[in-house]
Amino acid sequence: MSQPYHIVVCGSIVPDPLQTLEPALGPAGWGLKNELQLPAVLDPWVAHALFEAANLAKQVPGSKVTLVSLGPKAKLQQVMMQVAQKAPFELVVRDGPAGGFVDAAEVAAVLAEAVNSIPGLDKSRLLLFGGWQSASRGAGATLQILGELLGITEQFQGVDLCQVQGDSLLIKERIEGGSYLVSELANPPAVLGWATGSLPEPPNNPQVGMQNMRLVMPALQKAQPAKVGAEGVTYAAVELPRQRRETRVVKDVPVDDIAREIADWIRS
Repeated sequence: MSQPYHIVVCGSIVPDPLQTLEPALGPAGWGLKNELQLPAVLDPWVAHALFEAANLAKQVPGSKVTLVSLGPKAKLQQVMMQVAQKAPFELVVRDGPAGGFVDAAEVAAVLAEAVNSIPGLDKSRLLLFGGWQSASRGAGATLQILGELLGITEQFQGVDLCQVQGDSLLIKERIEGGSYLVSELANPPAVLGWATGSLPEPPNNPQVGMQNMRLVMPALQKAQPAKVGAEGVTYAAVELPRQRRETRVVKDVPVDDIAREIADWIRS
């Protein structure tokens, strides 16, 4: 049986994707209109990583999961009330902005300091999880920079599977054409930037939630302020991605014809 891992999941909150997000230039620079009033959720890419981390920890006795998050702690508290019921974890918080207009290198530096501050962290058994993208900004750079700052050179991006095989881990990364690059990791430390993973969202477990909240609330109260931004960066233009919708209204079309047309569209 493999030695226990310390799985550190890095990620933060994003505005609910179902909301209409409108960029706005304020006194402190670019942000989202009415950002503080927007409901927030855990970044979906990070959520995948957290659920996979909890599943891996369950398979290797003695392993533990720590969620390291940089974001406004008032918003984090609201989100953690829901996330805490999904999987057992400990929380480390840095109180600062979390959005698409902060610099990835500055965020990575704060996260590196937070990871290094985890009591009893054994870097020889460290698996650093996170999303390979973000719902706030798809730079895909923060986790890679963080790994470099922590001296971790084994990095896997677009991961959909991490499976225990004796003392090693089998890892599947997405590559082009729907194929996977399969690797075997003999020993940590390593960085795993998760795609969607292979697990569904776990159901709420009130007992896990109560256990987590005993640690989450003190962690939020002890959150240290972190100054991050994008000093020196000038945005020439900011706009929403353009939506494209082609609608055709038809009546009395046989189901077989509809299915054939959809299949032809997918093939094209």
